[in-house]
Amino acid sequence: MNMENKYSVGIYIRLSREDEDKNIESESIKNQKSLIFQYAEENNLNIKRVYIDDGYSGTNFERPEYKKMINDIENKKINMIITKDMSRLGRDYIGTGNLIEKYFPEHNVRYIAITDNIDTLLDNSNNDIAPFKAIMNDMYAKDISKKIKSSLRAKQKEGKWVGGRAPFGYEKDPNDKNHLVINKDKSMIVKRIYEMLLENYTISSIANILTKEYIRTPSEYYNDNKVNTGIWNSKTIRDILTNRTYTGDLVQNKRNKVNYKVKKIINNSPKDYVVVENTHEPIISREIFNEVQEKIPKNKSRVGKKEKNLLDGLLYCAECGHRIMVTPRRKIDNNHYTICNYYRTNIKLKLCTMHSNNYDKLEKEIVNKIMMVLEKNINIKNIKEKVKERIKSSKNSLLKDSKNIESKIDKINNQLDELYVDKLDKKISFEQYKRVKNKLENKLSLIKKEYNKYNDIKNSDEEKYNILIQKYIDDLFKYKKISRELLINLVERIDISENKNINIKVCFNEKYITKKGQ
Repeated sequence: MNMENKYSVGIYIRLSREDEDKNIESESIKNQKSLIFQYAEENNLNIKRVYIDDGYSGTNFERPEYKKMINDIENKKINMIITKDMSRLGRDYIGTGNLIEKYFPEHNVRYIAITDNIDTLLDNSNNDIAPFKAIMNDMYAKDISKKIKSSLRAKQKEGKWVGGRAPFGYEKDPNDKNHLVINKDKSMIVKRIYEMLLENYTISSIANILTKEYIRTPSEYYNDNKVNTGIWNSKTIRDILTNRTYTGDLVQNKRNKVNYKVKKIINNSPKDYVVVENTHEPIISREIFNEVQEKIPKNKSRVGKKEKNLLDGLLYCAECGHRIMVTPRRKIDNNHYTICNYYRTNIKLKLCTMHSNNYDKLEKEIVNKIMMVLEKNINIKNIKEKVKERIKSSKNSLLKDSKNIESKIDKINNQLDELYVDKLDKKISFEQYKRVKNKLENKLSLIKKEYNKYNDIKNSDEEKYNILIQKYIDDLFKYKKISRELLINLVERIDISENKNINIKVCFNEKYITKKGQ
């Protein structure tokens, strides 16, 4: 079948850090490329473009080469995508399902996942079970996330630093990335901040002095900005003054991501912190640190509980990029409003504008917009029936695969028996027997692991799968209510401009949904 002139082919390759850590050779960039090029050659396909995202997770679609691929589809430069398997395209079942079942067909793009035997041009059972495979890939990503968290927690308890960047004042030891060493320039700023507080300067006055003296802020050091234009704020100063790490004790697990899909960070309770004493050289003595804690003004307790709002933590200023907060309800009109936090904390410096909106109206507008997107992108009418069919189809496919593996196991066992007989008959030496035996047994061990993996899925209780799938379906139905839990899984951020433009960035689709005004 010659398809050379019909299709402009783009191949997409992705390797995540998890794949590298697990040393999965079959997922390497080289092997993915080799497999796809071989497939293209056998089917007379002309590859126009190659997109490679090396070191990017499949649980979100913020990948540079993936974005280029989507842009090329939009500009009609390619009309066919090939990946090694579906998991390379993505491990988020909503995003991947939307691509395969909606986006690609709408843009007349043919999609092929070679090892999953999926080809959207053909009408076959493998295409029918594609959404179920997407869910399984999603579950795999969730399992990997749990294992990584467990590994990081173990390192934290051993007193090893596992953060992305060292606390201000320190840097990672060049000879051991899990150990902190003092940075001379940054540590001098930390010491000065502690000294100023002991000299009875207020936190806000310390921030103003450092700003006026053009002292580089932590963010400028991290981003390697050479021009000192940053603004020190009270929160940065307070964070430095309350960070026990400066005493030589490692304090970790202060924050966690909401889950493996959402980048939003939440603060943990102090009882969940992982603290290990005397792991590195201190910048501040324990005596000075404790004295400073006594002098730091304590936050005044609020009268009553703070009202929890649906959009808390998701609103951002489109102009300056900082968070937009929601004020308490005013007694005069029982309304509450939004305000740019950067503007609020630096009113005199006029670094931004107020960005005031009636919060209740804003929330209603945003929820309605999200509902419109969900109704357009997610079809849930026949999902239960399709899931049942895909479970059955998937198990039949797994049964066939497991039989092939059983045949391989029998073949190697026969080879081992023949090898033993050859040794007894002295057709081969003991050294030859031992070398070949070890090679065959290693191969057998790997195949048995693969067989056990298939059996775990094949023999699992179908009711267990139904319950799991039902959970996903229930979540989808609840979107109509837009609960807080589901919202943070749906929405990455909401940017609001001073002229009241609203840009919502959703997690399962790269598009921005734009609505002007309220």
